[in-house]
Amino acid sequence: MNIQFDVLRISRDLVIKELEDLTLDQIHAIPTGFKNSIAWNVAHLVVTQQLLHYKLSNLDCLCPDELIASYKKGTVPTKNFTEEEFEEVKDLLSGLPDVLQEDFEAGIFENFSAYPTSTGLVLDSIETAIVFNNFHEGIHYGIIRAIKKFL
Repeated sequence: MNIQFDVLRISRDLVIKELEDLTLDQIHAIPTGFKNSIAWNVAHLVVTQQLLHYKLSNLDCLCPDELIASYKKGTVPTKNFTEEEFEEVKDLLSGLPDVLQEDFEAGIFENFSAYPTSTGLVLDSIETAIVFNNFHEGIHYGIIRAIKKFL
């Protein structure tokens, strides 16, 4: 599984790199043809990882409930982050992969609830959830890169 944690870290580092030199207005812009912003995608990555790994394991998520409510699957941007708020989201984005690996190695993901994804894949263990989350992260990395081309 170590490679999966490495993939997650690399993916998150690539997302952080895409944010360099963008203004707060740019990360909140929603270009024509898109449903959401770069900021929404970044927060969505944090939230989805927590839901797929922690909530499905009947554990408390490591990000605020308000963040989950605003950026889970099916939501759209309703407000903009302040600089400080977005820095907190970026800190979660970059720091949570290490916590996930520590928690995985500690064996805390014992009671995983199966979850059928919109792709048709059923997540039936923490291992499948970690692999699927990496796939999900790649999709949103691509969306972030596409949005940037329209800024």
